[in-house]
Amino acid sequence: MRLVILESPYAATTPEAIARNVAYARAAMRDCLMRGEAPYASHLLYTQPSVLRDEDRAERSLGMKAGFAWHEAAEASVAYIDFGISPGMKTGMDRASKLGKPVETRRLEPAVVAAIVAAHPMTP
Repeated sequence: MRLVILESPYAATTPEAIARNVAYARAAMRDCLMRGEAPYASHLLYTQPSVLRDEDRAERSLGMKAGFAWHEAAEASVAYIDFGISPGMKTGMDRASKLGKPVETRRLEPAVVAAIVAAHPMTP
């Protein structure tokens, strides 16, 4: 299996948006697995309860630093961009490029994205 760093949006201003981003990242992980890849998504691992708090600047930085350490082992970085490219994603993509790793942008099937949006309505 090809080792890949998965980039997708995580940080958001509302709990609803974070929930949508988590659902999206999980769908992106599935997409990677179905492609025969072994994805690593530090933003899903380190933001779990009792690990690191993404809203704390120092802890977010620590999580990003730990995630970047995995870039050495990865063969590529894959960025899922249906909801845009967040600053955190951009930083990860730039890091991969500096290490000479390929950076691929991807989109999920429209029906998958539509199901995520329907399941996670955003408040105005």
